[in-house]
Amino acid sequence: MSREQRAEIDRKLRRPAPEGERTVEQIRAGFRELMAGMLVPHERIRTAPAVLGGRPALRVDPVGEARDGTILYFHGGSWVFGSPETALSLTGHLVAGSGLPAYSPDYRLAPEHPFPAAVEDTLAAYRELLERGADPARTVLAGDSAGGGLAVTTVLAARDAGLPLPAGILAFSPGTDATRSGASMDTKEGVDPIFTRSSFEGTSAMYLAGADPRHPLLSPAVHADLTGLPPMLIQVGANELLLDDSTRLAARARDAGVDVTLDVTADVPHVFQCFAGVLDEADEALERAALFLRQRTAGGR
Repeated sequence: MSREQRAEIDRKLRRPAPEGERTVEQIRAGFRELMAGMLVPHERIRTAPAVLGGRPALRVDPVGEARDGTILYFHGGSWVFGSPETALSLTGHLVAGSGLPAYSPDYRLAPEHPFPAAVEDTLAAYRELLERGADPARTVLAGDSAGGGLAVTTVLAARDAGLPLPAGILAFSPGTDATRSGASMDTKEGVDPIFTRSSFEGTSAMYLAGADPRHPLLSPAVHADLTGLPPMLIQVGANELLLDDSTRLAARARDAGVDVTLDVTADVPHVFQCFAGVLDEADEALERAALFLRQRTAGGR
């Protein structure tokens, strides 16, 4: 591990927040600016616009011959901001590392489209993949932050709809508890260089729009029946307010008989994998994630 790398990233993420309340467009623009600085392996991938589940999407392919299978990747952004393009550092490294092609749908965002719009869109994307002939046994649903939560809840929705389930779930720092009841929401206050409890209140209110936060598709870490879910790899940083979203999801998945791996990296922030090429721990975590993708898609039907 590189103490210097981790300290430098922590310092950069602690830059003072703009004064006053920001508009949704300002929040979205700020996130685009932040993510534009992440390294994308352009020489190892090709991208093209696509449509999936009735929504615009980004198709990401490895250069050279692709492996048989599909990654369905959901971007992060608190269900309010972000896009397939802002997540391209993550999707691109997963595609380059695994050799699998990916689709990343541009699901609808709050406040214009609150819960359950995002889940409806991601489920529609998965359903269309299956209708196009994708083998569920060679498909992994993946995502970061809010998108990591969507990877879990989309599989729950697919199970409840009677669809065949994918081969696995890969979640980076997933948001899986809208009740914000995890102990890490308090114990990591000040340790987390990005979030505070109060910083979640605005975006959460936009996404929930009055919905009960205890809904299983909003808080699967504490309120969903996880029975029958495919194998999961959950990666999270130890410095996150959302740490317990991952630890409790993993514990309840284990208790439900799910094959689950909880991968906690010390002294790193939320979705630290996006610092690939800058942070050694990010590169190592992405290698483990790519191995999971290759293993889960190796069987097929």
